[in-house]
Amino acid sequence: MSADTTLMPIPGAVDPVPVARAAVPRADGRVELVGLSRDRIRDALEAAGLDDRQAKLRAKQIWHWIYNRGVGDFAAMSDIAKPQRPWFAERFVISRPEVVEAQVSSDGTRKWLLKTHDGHDFEMVFIPDADRGTLCVSSQVGCTLNCRFCATGTMQLVRNLEPAEIVGQVMLARDALGEWPSQSEGRMLTNIVMMGMGEPLYNFDNVRDALKIVMDGDGLGLSRRRITLSTSGVVPMMARAGEEIGVNLAVSLHAVTKEVRDEIVPLNRKYGIEQLLEACAAYPGANNARRITFEYVMLKDKNDSDEDARELVRLIRKYKLPAKVNLIPFNPWPGAAYECSDPARIRAFSNIVFESGISAPVRTPRGRDIDAACGQLKTAAEKKRRSREAA
Repeated sequence: MSADTTLMPIPGAVDPVPVARAAVPRADGRVELVGLSRDRIRDALEAAGLDDRQAKLRAKQIWHWIYNRGVGDFAAMSDIAKPQRPWFAERFVISRPEVVEAQVSSDGTRKWLLKTHDGHDFEMVFIPDADRGTLCVSSQVGCTLNCRFCATGTMQLVRNLEPAEIVGQVMLARDALGEWPSQSEGRMLTNIVMMGMGEPLYNFDNVRDALKIVMDGDGLGLSRRRITLSTSGVVPMMARAGEEIGVNLAVSLHAVTKEVRDEIVPLNRKYGIEQLLEACAAYPGANNARRITFEYVMLKDKNDSDEDARELVRLIRKYKLPAKVNLIPFNPWPGAAYECSDPARIRAFSNIVFESGISAPVRTPRGRDIDAACGQLKTAAEKKRRSREAA
């Protein structure tokens, strides 16, 4: 029997968006502890029958085993009495998303096709560099935004990922990289970008709760300066993201005129460029040391002219934005309506922005051979789903 993927139109917190059914409870009835705060773990232990003192002690111990040791089996928790460990295992679970497939690109990029406990596929990508390693984390199964240059955006939105499934991606990457026990120095996984499948600000509460665990010094211990949240421009949620999460902001801009952005980023019809840039100017914590990153995919004869580059500079200056611009060569996919700008055109665009004093590096495409590059997170998930439905 295939997973239930029926969509229900439910008003979002700030914007009517098609939101899928919530995750179904685990079939085994156990409570997932990954993704819960310390207080919520303690509450869950009390609800299962532990007294307040015991629940507080065990919650602290379990938190340490999960996030500092990477342990998923109560039997390995040596400071919990041996006779008590089966009691925990019967009622609780410490899990990761299931790995369906793992691929490694010729450039070292790794992509995992993952499955939720209720049978939905999603993907995550790890990009190693000489001085850093960046994990690209998904926030939804599918996406609702329909950005026309993005393969992921052509998928239906199935459901939001739970905090456990977001934190679980980071833990899975640490498993694969052999980075337990948790340490602050010398690790390969140094940065996280919320740029995988989905729009993080349409799954705000779950993303916030997951990132709090990732940033917790006694949790996974990544600095907020090393985490970037990317949005296509859900303007009403941007200030809350700055106040309640406080990580770096990246904005999928991709065009500088209403006509073109309406076409390639349909959300622009709801929250236009001017509104979006005003929200960027007001983003809490943005300054020259913590610049806002504008993502700009280079589409041939669509958004890549000298005039577009000069208008981009004008807009950034008009709103006095501490900004850098990531120029992203378009990653083609079957059925795409666009082509990538020529390398010479991309360089000319970059030079105009650079000469104005705004950083505009051209991002080197990574993981194209395994469909792990920007905008390509769909292929494996779709293929697996179709093969299961055909079986």
